[in-house]
Amino acid sequence: MASGLDGRSVIVTGAGSGIGRAAALAFAAEGAKVVVADLNADGAEAVVKEIERAGGTAVAVTGDLSEQAVVDEVTATAVERFGGVDVLVNNAGIMDRMSAVADVADAEWDRVIRVNLTAPFLLTRAVLPHMLAAGRGAIVNTASEAGLRGSAAGAAYTASKHGVVGLTRSLAVMYRKQGIRANAIAPGATATNISMDADRTAHGPATLGPHFVNIGKLAQPEEQAAAIVFLASDAARNINGVILPVDDGWSAV
Repeated sequence: MASGLDGRSVIVTGAGSGIGRAAALAFAAEGAKVVVADLNADGAEAVVKEIERAGGTAVAVTGDLSEQAVVDEVTATAVERFGGVDVLVNNAGIMDRMSAVADVADAEWDRVIRVNLTAPFLLTRAVLPHMLAAGRGAIVNTASEAGLRGSAAGAAYTASKHGVVGLTRSLAVMYRKQGIRANAIAPGATATNISMDADRTAHGPATLGPHFVNIGKLAQPEEQAAAIVFLASDAARNINGVILPVDDGWSAV
């Protein structure tokens, strides 16, 4: 079945590196026009140039997606440059310090929740009117193994990714009659540049360590991107509200 992505307008957040970069390149290879959104301007511009060298179409928007003004700019860019928003990929995210609840500082909690959960909510809310007007749309969120269990990250990250799972399912129920689908991938260990500043001797990291024995093989960003593109494509047109583990079976252990 054809992907149906040729000529579609796609927003990918966190697209300057890692899974987001791989997804942006994969969508462009399918003929989609891609808004490359990232906090890192150099990374975003580099991905745009990479897409253009391959004959594709892309534009970069940089800024902190937890800020409404940046969300508005990303949405407006997709609408003005590419005629609307057909696909939204909420991929941008940050790690916590693997902190247990008693050790989570206010700043750590606030920042992780803001970037990992509030930003996807804000961008989804911004693009929904355009999808509703078109009578179609696909939203793919990047959740995590930490959204499926309590032993894959610290309290803040785990709560944020459980929130992403809930947001995804709520969207699927609320808007399926309007032609909008919402799904998520739940990556396991993946080779990206996401960083974690953790004190390995603290209660959280020390407790979680043994749970990573059955983590499985390290995935490449392109493997996660392939799942994202599939969920956004017409091949998945009857898939809605699914949280898809891409984790070499870690979630089955």
